[in-house]
Amino acid sequence: MEKALKEKLETVVELVNNVMVNPDIEIEYCIPEVATTAESCDVSGDPYIHLNYTANGTHVMQQNIPLKHHYISKTAEDLANLVTFYIEQFIEQIDSVEGGAQ
Repeated sequence: MEKALKEKLETVVELVNNVMVNPDIEIEYCIPEVATTAESCDVSGDPYIHLNYTANGTHVMQQNIPLKHHYISKTAEDLANLVTFYIEQFIEQIDSVEGGAQ
């Protein structure tokens, strides 16, 4: 991995960690050479961020956010904002399903 890309992805991890302070969501990084915090990462494809969200303290929902080539060309800030947006969408989708139509 080239140095500039590695530094950009390190910044993304830092920015996402600073923004996402929801205690119900666990963010695991599967980005080789940058941050590999998951117990088991599938490094055969694109790097990704794995989410575990505990809804109502009982159900654990999971989702991966792949960091595709067209995402990686963005600035670190834009990429972090995109990842944060996906995480918030994921939480909202689960909350709306778990909470039913209110």
